[in-house]
Amino acid sequence: MIFWEWIKKELGFVKISPYTKRYINDANIHTAVYMSFIVIALEIWMMLRYIQQRPGLTALEYFDGETNYLILLSAGLLLFFFAVRYIREMEEFLPGKVISLGVVLLDIVMISRFLAANHGQMSAVDILFGIKYHLLLLALAVVYVEYEFAAVSEGARADIFGQTMCVLFGFICIGFGIETSLYDITWGRQILCFTTMVAFCACMLVWRPFISILILSASFLIFYEKWVPTLQELDLVSGKVLKGDTINFFVLWIVLVMISFSIYHQRLAEAEKDENLVETYNKLNRMAVEDELTGIHNMNYFNQEAAYSLKDESKDIDNRIFLFFNIENFKTYNDQIGYQAGNAYLKKIAELIRDTFEGDPTARWSDDHFVVLTDADTAEEKTEIIRKAIHEDTESVYLELKAGGYRPLSSDLDPRIAIDYARYACSLTKNKFGLNYKEYDKDVDDIFHRRQYVVNNIDTAISNGYIQVYYQPVVWADSREVCGAEALARWIDPTYGFLSPADFVPVLEDNRLIHKLDAFMLKQVCKDLREELNEGLRTIPVSINFSRLDFELMDVVKELEDNTHKYAVPKDFIHVEITESALTDDDGFIYDIMKKLHECGYSVWLDDFGSGYSSLNVLKDYHFDMMKIDMKFLAHFETNKDAPIILNTVIKLAADLKMMSLTEGVETAQIADFLTKAGCGRLQGYYFGKPMPKKELRAKGDSGEYKFSERVV
Repeated sequence: MIFWEWIKKELGFVKISPYTKRYINDANIHTAVYMSFIVIALEIWMMLRYIQQRPGLTALEYFDGETNYLILLSAGLLLFFFAVRYIREMEEFLPGKVISLGVVLLDIVMISRFLAANHGQMSAVDILFGIKYHLLLLALAVVYVEYEFAAVSEGARADIFGQTMCVLFGFICIGFGIETSLYDITWGRQILCFTTMVAFCACMLVWRPFISILILSASFLIFYEKWVPTLQELDLVSGKVLKGDTINFFVLWIVLVMISFSIYHQRLAEAEKDENLVETYNKLNRMAVEDELTGIHNMNYFNQEAAYSLKDESKDIDNRIFLFFNIENFKTYNDQIGYQAGNAYLKKIAELIRDTFEGDPTARWSDDHFVVLTDADTAEEKTEIIRKAIHEDTESVYLELKAGGYRPLSSDLDPRIAIDYARYACSLTKNKFGLNYKEYDKDVDDIFHRRQYVVNNIDTAISNGYIQVYYQPVVWADSREVCGAEALARWIDPTYGFLSPADFVPVLEDNRLIHKLDAFMLKQVCKDLREELNEGLRTIPVSINFSRLDFELMDVVKELEDNTHKYAVPKDFIHVEITESALTDDDGFIYDIMKKLHECGYSVWLDDFGSGYSSLNVLKDYHFDMMKIDMKFLAHFETNKDAPIILNTVIKLAADLKMMSLTEGVETAQIADFLTKAGCGRLQGYYFGKPMPKKELRAKGDSGEYKFSERVV
């Protein structure tokens, strides 16, 4: 089977790509330029030689004397002008039209004179055989007339014209070679014209190998059938010489077949290599402007087109708006429907956005986010078309189209900056039911620049002491003595003043910089504890928060070990708080780190229990020393009759799981008393004190307002 496939490939029976076919055809037409030029030069030379050798003949006598020269010259001219026009891709070519019409008329005249000269002397078959080359030339001329007057300059039709003309030209050349060589034999000359023309047409022009075999075999057989009788009739060779010539003749056929095979496969390899290069080039070009998943434009192209569009003076800059789209809850769609279906849906939405905002720059920003630059007066209407389509297509999974807009103030605006503004405005609609669009205005601008300020200045704030550690006291529920504190960051900035954690913690998390803050907090807490220990003061343990990103961006265990060792802080003075949300979709990575923390001697606390949707799974899968009950359980405590029941249950659950309990957000004596009776071990909240600097916390202890507990557990 493999051998048969190899034979098919070698003979050219396998299908080749349109590009390869076009490549080989173009190569043939380029070759035809040189072939036809040589034929033209040779035939002109032969005609001049013919005239010089026969002085005194009239013009008509010269005309009738050797029409083969005229036929071959005319065929060469037609192929030459065709090839030149094809290669240069000219729409109009007046010399070609003139030559093609002239050849048609000339050939008709030659046919007419032949018919007139042989009228009544030859049979119809003999006449047809006598004008065979005239008919081939007439067909060649008609094809070229059609090509010229149909104004075909490129594409599949031009390829067909080229192939047809090369075939007709080849038949004329081979026929001319056969007749000329047979004529030369009668004068004792060689068969060079035949071998030249056969090599010319079968080797210089590239055919599929099986076609080359057919052309060569037919040409050699036709010539052989006439060559041998002519030699014998003229008694020019002996039997041995004829046998030797026959062997040489057959060897010549083999050589030309092998040459045609070699040329074809060499040209085929070149074509396939060139096609691969073209495909790679085209792919790189597409990648430069096209999104790989959806097929619409990417951001590189969008930024260029948007910049041009902003500078378009025909469009009112005041009516232009950048839109940023986010398909909210798309992760759930992927989880339930599957990523393959999700990708197909993204492609569908991308095409809808492109078609809805037809003529406007559109692109996929990333994931399920898209961007558009359009006219503000139609933006809302077009956005609603997309939102409606999303609602109708995804009834099984809730999806919502969130959008942010930014109106450019200048035509010189960098589109990348505009998209950042629109994206930020869109982010303000996240998880807000009923708010699907937000435009970037002055209030948003203030928030945005404050966020950028946080990102750009986190290192400066840490090094210059703008970020300080505040401590919120934690008390024993039964004695109300201070038994610990939670370390909380506060940013006191020379530009923006006092910044609460809500102003900078989410920003640092969004930009994957939160580890810088938390690493600083750990170091500063250890320094503060060391100072108290050095002064011989009553020192209380401190809990420090670590986010999920901390475990990705730094080695939390190493940071703890390095700092506690550097400042010689006992490990039972450091409590590690991990929020419940940090454990969502954990693949075992954080579980392994928690195990290391326990092995190193640190107490690990579950922070914000009850704030997420996987609380019970977290308790099932992870071991914690302390459960910090989220303050949301205390919301509307006085009026919600179910709240005390739930709190009692949660506190008992912690005890059953051998965990201590701490409730945060305690703001009234009523709540504090209830939690104490319910068995909650520790309490934290504004009722006992807000977060404060270390000195203030120590001062309240010195004044007697706070009593620092001596109880260890």
